[in-house]
Amino acid sequence: MEILILGTALVLSAFTYGSPLFAAGLSEGAQTCLECHEENVPSGEFAKSAHGKLDCASCHIDAAGEEFPHPEKLKPVSCSLCHPAAANGYEKSSHAQAIRQGHPQAASCRDCHGKPHSMPKAKDGDPAIQREEIPGLCGRCHDDPKRMQDAHPTEEKPYHSYSHTVHGLAFGKDNLAAAVCTDCHGTHALYDSADSRSRVFWRNIPKTCGRCHPTIEADYNKSVHGAAVSNGYKESPVCTTCHGEHTILSPRNPDSTLNQRAVVKTCIACHTSERLARKFGLPIDRLATYSKSYHGLARKRGDLHVADCASCHGSHAVLKHTNPDSTIHPDNLQRTCGKCHEGAGSRLSATHIHGQDATDHFLIRFVRTFYLLLIPLVIGGMLLHNGLDFLRKLIRGRASGGLHDTELRMTVSERIQHAVNALSFMALAYTGFLLMYPDAWWAWPAWGLDETARRWSHRSAALLFFITGVYHVLYMISSKRGKTLLRGLMPVPTDIAEAFKLCAYNAGLRKTKPKLSHPFNYIEKSEYWALIWGSFVMLISGLVLAFPNLTLAYLPAWAADLATVFHLYEAILACLAIAVWHFYWVIFDPDIYPMSWAWLTGYIHRKNK
Repeated sequence: MEILILGTALVLSAFTYGSPLFAAGLSEGAQTCLECHEENVPSGEFAKSAHGKLDCASCHIDAAGEEFPHPEKLKPVSCSLCHPAAANGYEKSSHAQAIRQGHPQAASCRDCHGKPHSMPKAKDGDPAIQREEIPGLCGRCHDDPKRMQDAHPTEEKPYHSYSHTVHGLAFGKDNLAAAVCTDCHGTHALYDSADSRSRVFWRNIPKTCGRCHPTIEADYNKSVHGAAVSNGYKESPVCTTCHGEHTILSPRNPDSTLNQRAVVKTCIACHTSERLARKFGLPIDRLATYSKSYHGLARKRGDLHVADCASCHGSHAVLKHTNPDSTIHPDNLQRTCGKCHEGAGSRLSATHIHGQDATDHFLIRFVRTFYLLLIPLVIGGMLLHNGLDFLRKLIRGRASGGLHDTELRMTVSERIQHAVNALSFMALAYTGFLLMYPDAWWAWPAWGLDETARRWSHRSAALLFFITGVYHVLYMISSKRGKTLLRGLMPVPTDIAEAFKLCAYNAGLRKTKPKLSHPFNYIEKSEYWALIWGSFVMLISGLVLAFPNLTLAYLPAWAADLATVFHLYEAILACLAIAVWHFYWVIFDPDIYPMSWAWLTGYIHRKNK
């Protein structure tokens, strides 16, 4: 009998310990359940899951007890039995609220964590989600238009957007520290962004971002923007206002809202708002005054190296100018400006900001007013003078008969000087106005050029013009022919009398046409000396603008604005004078039309009386 009992025990022992259920390391209760449920819950799969060490009755509580078999239909399992904190957070979340409102497609526990019988373990053994899986897991629902159609999302495919951001590009198996969905939105207690409990509620965003960027958060909290947010002003920018949400890019990325190309546009989105200006007492003209400054004009022309809003005000630690720690406090301006303009900080710090010098300094106002009066008077006088001459010759008709004397006007050297001067002048005019008006319709040939290329094309033309001018001066004062020409070009008092007499004749107030000086009359002399004077003004003002740091080291800051006014208006006057005065006497004058060929052949023809 004892042998029979011992044999039975050995057989039962071998059956139990040789069972795959026992070998899988399952609890005794789980082994019992899986004897019947192996088909639906594979023991090997369950054993490897996060719940593999538990008894089935730990979750299916109505299957516990002595009653066997248990009821056919068991109550739904509540995860809160083992995970009360997570369940409590989830029950308040937008996901749970959506389910209660009749949207079963909203995420439940198993949508994120997987099926409870095969839920994978995390590295620490808890039923958590592996960090590297989080973006794709969230994107599985949030990038599905059908699943999200009842949620009315603000962004159609946030995971797709995230994958192209600075966080998404940095995240991977080799870098799990970059932000993922749960870092910003939370895990179980996920709330709508309009909910004040949400991590992405506008007031909470700085703290949320500060979890990874604590230093920046500290700077922001001290700033005027951070102070306004802490006081409840939702109009004040937070991190996402400037950086974006699922579109956060590196500032080095050309598409970033904080790239050098876009930072001004990002700032003025708020600082040109009349509503915000009235509410917070902000100046509304910041963009207008910046645009008139050297920096604004250069940026408009495409120079991305000049100062923008953040260069002077800072980025995160933006403080009032009255704050001693502000980068634009009067005591700190020298250091702030000196970052770009070494040695010029003290002069710049004594000036107004945002280009207001262009309207505040009396010299600039005087020069601008002077040119605005001078240009119409000079060009108007030229038009009247040449118009009378044209009408007189039109009424008279072409002279009949007569011989033409041929006279050498320009040697080969002089024709070369004229040609180089003319070409460089036209190049200067075109490239100069390209810098001032880069978006004009006539600038289309250079729309593909950046500001640097335009600037250097202008300076190259200026250098050629300058070299030609220096050569011409040396030619006129050192060569025998040059000295003769210079003597002939010197103004004399009779030039004024000849001008009045010719105008009187052309107006019909004088019967005989006056004989003009030879070899050069007042028409040619005035044009020559106007060219000399204009070249001098353009050279000096151009040098001031071409070397701003050197200029600011020795001259007041408004000198650059004064040079800009001189350079612009003198260029306008010069171009109009060439078109109205020079072109008339060498092209449109009826006596020489279609043109004077002296610039090609060197000879002019004079009619015999």
